[in-house]
Amino acid sequence: MKKAGMQRVLGTMSGTSLDGVDAAVLVTDGIDIGGFGETAYRPYSDDERDILRAALGSWPGSALAEAAAEVVELAHAELLAGFRNVDLVGFHGQTLAHEPGGRGTHQAGSGQDLAQALGWPVVWDFRSTDVRLGGQGAPLAPFYHHALARRIGADGPLVFLNLGGVANVTWCDPRVPAPEHACLAFDCGTANAPMDDYCMTHLGCTRDEDGARAAKGDPDAARLDAYIAHPFFRRMPPKSLDRAAPVPDTQGLSPDDALATLAAACAAGVSLAFEHFPEPPAQMLVCGGGRRNATLMAMIGAGCDCSVAPVEAAGLDGDMIEAQAFAYLAARVARGLPTSAPGTTGVAAPVGGGTLSRP
Repeated sequence: MKKAGMQRVLGTMSGTSLDGVDAAVLVTDGIDIGGFGETAYRPYSDDERDILRAALGSWPGSALAEAAAEVVELAHAELLAGFRNVDLVGFHGQTLAHEPGGRGTHQAGSGQDLAQALGWPVVWDFRSTDVRLGGQGAPLAPFYHHALARRIGADGPLVFLNLGGVANVTWCDPRVPAPEHACLAFDCGTANAPMDDYCMTHLGCTRDEDGARAAKGDPDAARLDAYIAHPFFRRMPPKSLDRAAPVPDTQGLSPDDALATLAAACAAGVSLAFEHFPEPPAQMLVCGGGRRNATLMAMIGAGCDCSVAPVEAAGLDGDMIEAQAFAYLAARVARGLPTSAPGTTGVAAPVGGGTLSRP
């Protein structure tokens, strides 16, 4: 039985890796986590992925963006129709373009159309308000990370590292009750996207399984030095990247050396992130697909002054944390609570993003 105020909220995420749609039920009131519910995954087909990839960088109104939105909405509708007893949906959509301080941010897919298709209220367009008010619009999972830190009984600062298309970190202090005063979060460099792109282009496969090719290669030190010299790494957080993040030059390298260099670049970005944390963390919990890359995880562990482990070590589901996060944020939007703050996106004051559409 749900506690008073708790709802079954269904969150979704389709990330920059373009692999598919994650969906997860979270029992929450937007403050505490009451429990974890069902999860599901729907991969994009090769044709769907091609449409989405072609639309990267496009803005609303273009033919490419409209085609991508159709793919996103269909995939979500098919996946979410399998869930039952849902009170609210948090729909992130598919990021096609992200330009804080410029044209804004664009996530393909209409929450209004999804609400009408499913018959459930949908919270969507989570990032636009934050960007409009001067924030980076990303990352948005930190408030949920803070709730997780409290859920697992952490008694001091810890870091959540998400290894998706790009890498982002959340430093949070569960001793401080309000997440808007307890989190520092920022993107810290490239992660899976360039490795997956390299595999697709040069090896005809979708990824370097378990980092096996990277394990046989040698990172190119000169190219890594050039990578970390990029101005992004000197900027104070909060800061964000999109899929066009800086990437080391791999031209002329063997596939093994190229993949080793790309993995080492991710690890270097994570290591540099420690320069910005307010207090040293006792542990780093890793979520996202990159936690399955043993070579990448070993490189990250070698560069960090704390324990590094997949979030499963704390009893959490590393595949579904971002989907759960948008369930949590949807509950906060429905209650009028903030979803981002100066320490997470750089917005001037805590702000609640998101649009609530009813069927």
